[in-house]
Amino acid sequence: MSGLQCLAAENIWFDKQRYDEAETRFYEGANGPATQQFQVKTALQHVKGRPQKRQHRNSSSHAAGDQELVSRMKSLELENNSLHKVVVEMRAALQKLESRVAVLEKNPAPAAVPCAKTVPVQAAPAKVENGDDDDDDDDDIDLFGSDDEDEEAERLKQERLDAYAAKKAKKPTLIAKSSILLDVKPWDDETDMGKLEECVRSVQMDGLLWGASKLVPVGYGIKKLQINCVVEDDKVGTDILEEEIVKFEDFIQSVDVAAFNKI
Repeated sequence: MSGLQCLAAENIWFDKQRYDEAETRFYEGANGPATQQFQVKTALQHVKGRPQKRQHRNSSSHAAGDQELVSRMKSLELENNSLHKVVVEMRAALQKLESRVAVLEKNPAPAAVPCAKTVPVQAAPAKVENGDDDDDDDDDIDLFGSDDEDEEAERLKQERLDAYAAKKAKKPTLIAKSSILLDVKPWDDETDMGKLEECVRSVQMDGLLWGASKLVPVGYGIKKLQINCVVEDDKVGTDILEEEIVKFEDFIQSVDVAAFNKI
């Protein structure tokens, strides 16, 4: 079976284009020419409106770009003004420095004053080896006045030593003292604290001075005696003071040093 026969057997629409044109003419005749003109006008308006929209979009984009450019120009102007002020200040400071340098160059600083004046050392006169000069030196020696000069020098030296010793004796010597705060504890709450304080103050030593005192509660109705004293370090020690106070064992249980300060 040939190809043409096969195509003839198939149900193919070869005249579709011709039928489409006939259908188009039919509908144009039914609607009239006015509808066709209206369609053409709407198409033309639609085509004309596209460039206008594009122009509007382009104009809006150009306006936004112009605003951004103006803002950037303003910021650049502000930066330029600030940089100009900085440059002017730097130029003024540089001019001041140049003027100060010029003044210093015109008036140099005076030379440093030496700390100590150098005294020229005079050379010792050379000995002239000559028999005549030796004879003149021997004639100048006083063999009888040397004892008187020695005695005068010794007397002046002794007077100065005596004056120094008297001045040193008048100068007061510094006595080292300390302030001690003692905690004196009784045996119980029935101990007479007034009698206890009298026993403590009865301790007397050279360099010991008793001060203020007060009763401090400890607990369970028991109170301890806090008493202050001033002692001379070279004469009174804390160990000796505690031993003397603890001797009143009928009233005193123990003695502790609460505070120790140098005066």
